[in-house]
Amino acid sequence: MTVRLIEREKPDGRTVCNVLVVDDSAVARGIITHTLDKVQEINVIASAPNGVVALKAMLKHRIDVVVLDIEMPEMDGMETLPRLLAIDPDVKVIMASSISRRNADISLKALSLGACDYVPKPSTGLGNAEEFRRELVEKVLAHGSHRKRAGRAVAQRVKVPESKAPIILLKPKVKASEKPEVIAIGSSTGGPRALVQVLKDLDPAVTQPILITQHMPATFTSLLAEHMTKYSGRPACEGRDGDRLKPGHIYIAPGGRHMLLEAGANGGTYIRLDDGPPENFCKPAVDPMLRSLVRLYKNKLLVIILTGMGMDGLKGCEEAAREGGIVIAQDQATSVVWGMPGAVAHAGICREILPLNEINTLITSLVKDSK
Repeated sequence: MTVRLIEREKPDGRTVCNVLVVDDSAVARGIITHTLDKVQEINVIASAPNGVVALKAMLKHRIDVVVLDIEMPEMDGMETLPRLLAIDPDVKVIMASSISRRNADISLKALSLGACDYVPKPSTGLGNAEEFRRELVEKVLAHGSHRKRAGRAVAQRVKVPESKAPIILLKPKVKASEKPEVIAIGSSTGGPRALVQVLKDLDPAVTQPILITQHMPATFTSLLAEHMTKYSGRPACEGRDGDRLKPGHIYIAPGGRHMLLEAGANGGTYIRLDDGPPENFCKPAVDPMLRSLVRLYKNKLLVIILTGMGMDGLKGCEEAAREGGIVIAQDQATSVVWGMPGAVAHAGICREILPLNEINTLITSLVKDSK
């Protein structure tokens, strides 16, 4: 049977991003295409049943975002990914796979090989999967606009006039009364790759426990912990109820539970998992983790907010700043989505707003800095 590339074009041409959908299931391709094409700013310019056909589309069209399935005949997603990037190193590839441990592991490996994000397909199918559709649209728009923004910056080399730029105030750089005893990180869209860059090659002098809330489903968070161990060289695990924090260890909030911290009766800090309602539409959420840490550590807390949609983490960072803790935000230029870090930056509570590749160095300098 000969399989054709299905090409489509919106008549008005008003698009933020051109999308290629690659999935061996005709039903999945149809649902994903219909979901995306209802959005005015998205144009699904082509769909393909496997990697071989997808590469032909890449050569023919200017594509901003590829939604890429993993398991396909002839050429699967992992074989297709590097070939897509060889054609266009700046194309944004979002892996779309079923929620299984194997596919979650493959999706995270794909992030290390150049994919920008993932969207887990629900096990019940895509027919009534409203959460999947919402997340898919959000991520396609976010990564598509990020590519466009980066492209304009390179092409124009023009700075936005300062008079038109929003005013961002940094918190005065007064010396904290004590160096941080714990590090908390919040992230969402684009977070897994950002976390790798922040934690990879982190100075061994940083021995504080590192607590991470990354918006992810349960199957993914356990695998994220394994990947963090590999890339950071530090012990990393999903937070477990009753775990005592250990120096130099990384703890990741498990999908579907908020990760809180509480003081032990005989000293030490312990993890408590909470099954309460979502906050900021997220579970796990950053704010509950930060609130619990502020109560325990006050001005001995370092908070880092990385790329992500929404405003999760803002309220917790405001509490941390009031107590004298240090808040750092990733800058707009290096964020996939400047929602979470942007909200913190505009609140005027950040000690620094930095490119992703400078956060690692700042962590080291802050935790080494004594009274």
